[in-house]
Amino acid sequence: MVKVCLSAAISLFMALSTLPAWAQSGPFDGGWRLEPGASSLQFQSIKNGSTIETSSFATMSGEIAPDGAATMTVLLDSVDTKVDLRNVRMRFLFFETFQFPEAKVSTRIDPAMVADLATVRRKTVDLPFTLSMHGVTRDLTASVALTLIGGDLIAVSTAEPINLQVADFNLMEGLEKLQEAADVTIVPSSTVSFDLIFRRGEQSTPVQTVAAAAKPASAALEPQGNFDLEACTGRFEILSRTGNIYFKPGSARLDNASTPLLDSVYDIISRCPGLRIQIAGHTDSIGSASANQSLSERRAASVVEFLTGKGLDRNRMISVGLGEAQPVADNDTDAGRSRNRRIEFSVADS
Repeated sequence: MVKVCLSAAISLFMALSTLPAWAQSGPFDGGWRLEPGASSLQFQSIKNGSTIETSSFATMSGEIAPDGAATMTVLLDSVDTKVDLRNVRMRFLFFETFQFPEAKVSTRIDPAMVADLATVRRKTVDLPFTLSMHGVTRDLTASVALTLIGGDLIAVSTAEPINLQVADFNLMEGLEKLQEAADVTIVPSSTVSFDLIFRRGEQSTPVQTVAAAAKPASAALEPQGNFDLEACTGRFEILSRTGNIYFKPGSARLDNASTPLLDSVYDIISRCPGLRIQIAGHTDSIGSASANQSLSERRAASVVEFLTGKGLDRNRMISVGLGEAQPVADNDTDAGRSRNRRIEFSVADS
């Protein structure tokens, strides 16, 4: 009985001790910042009908302003599937992080909604939020549990997983590339859950600034330094599947939209020292075979020229044109012809 009373007294004391801090000018007075080391964000996917895989993100930042406005930025390059080349596929084929590096979440927690949190300690609320990812912005709602941990820590976690549809964020093409590369079928939806810890304190640097300054090579899970042969070979195979190197119609002139991916190609080749890289151009079957052969040669040469201009040694690259001889899809459809017009990267035979 004494132990029970003592426990109750301690619990009451802890609750009362948080009231002064929580009852200042507002529950979020002074601002709250995300503690990334104590927080987690996961998503689950289902492949081949029944295999469930859980992945996470390693790099994120966020804050809750005094008025309850909350923002969080997730660096998509930090996707972690626990397998190196699977991470690379997710970055380049699915999320296309070379063009869409971040996912951003914003919401507003009404201070009146949580005014009693110091007393109840934990409550679940339906929280509308906005998610921006892959060039698309959607308004969604999540069931979120808010837990006050002392006077200066608050936990924000999913009470129920959030279901996201791949098609809603223009990611179906990326999903198809991912399925083909990994030779699996993947359900076109995912469930997301999170456990976030925010600490009361001075306003941190705005989330947008933090995320913009973060370099994927240092902030994400991409290994530092040079790659071994297996890692290089795997990355070149994945880069060849992206389809994000563009040319003007019937021309070998690179479109500016190719630059984000080619910058990543440059980084990867730079970290594969001692290897000669073959850069091969392919076309669809529209036009004569001889014209397509010439066009494929010139397009491959344009990629070599771009990479040379960024500082790569030209002697490390071999450009070849294969014309229409090696299609990967049906040339009778627009989609098939689009896939056949491609640049492929591989380790050249010594």
